[in-house]
Amino acid sequence: MMNALSERFGRGISALALFGCLLLLAMMLIIVTDVALRNFAIPGGPQGLSWSNEVSELMLYLITMCVAPWLLRQGQHIRVDIFLQAIPPRMAWALEWLGDVLGLLCCLVLAWYGAQATWASYVAGSLSIKTLVTPEWWSLAPLPAVFVLLSIEMVFRMHRLYHAERGPRQDAVSAA
Repeated sequence: MMNALSERFGRGISALALFGCLLLLAMMLIIVTDVALRNFAIPGGPQGLSWSNEVSELMLYLITMCVAPWLLRQGQHIRVDIFLQAIPPRMAWALEWLGDVLGLLCCLVLAWYGAQATWASYVAGSLSIKTLVTPEWWSLAPLPAVFVLLSIEMVFRMHRLYHAERGPRQDAVSAA
């Protein structure tokens, strides 16, 4: 049951990571178009995209949010495991558990506070006023959603760790 849920969840976050890749492509196209329009004047045409920097900044944030759960699942988040490789396997396994529990708690706290900030922004009707004027909560909303996804993945990580060989994870790139 848990393995089937984990597999379905994995497909969902893989689709989200693919969406992040598409956002990266779109961001690249926006930047290239902006630079081209500024450097190659088209009579009567725009001389750049005034909103491109702002949209690119938001897209960088969204790309990060889209790929973070997938990276965690792949074991590709930043991780220094040289110490875990040097200590006895059972102790390393226990430290993996400690890291996962702390990671889960951090994700839950960030999801909670992110949801509170998003809701407060929505209720206050706060606006982000730059080149584009948008409701502030639009840019805040992905944060709690992604930290909920990261929390779920942390639970699946702990399930996989429980059923794995007693030692440090082998799913991450290691210096050992």
